[in-house]
Amino acid sequence: MTKQIILAYLFIISAISATFFIYDKYAAQKGKTRISEKLLHFFEISGGIFINIFLMYFIRHKNRKFSYYSIAWGILVAWITIIYFGIKHQII
Repeated sequence: MTKQIILAYLFIISAISATFFIYDKYAAQKGKTRISEKLLHFFEISGGIFINIFLMYFIRHKNRKFSYYSIAWGILVAWITIIYFGIKHQII
């Protein structure tokens, strides 16, 4: 049951995160109001990092800005570490 709840949560937060990330790319191209990097990182920390890392290279957004992608990759490493230890110690 716990694994299903975690997967459902990650799916929902990823969908939300992807929506904001894709909109930010659209806004950048059209000169509209952008989504703050703090908000994008908030959704990554919340679990949307997996989709955002994929989208960074798939839609070519924020993949050249070192100050952004270095934080994003750090968040990804933290998430992978948490998942690894969660599985290893049978928490997840």
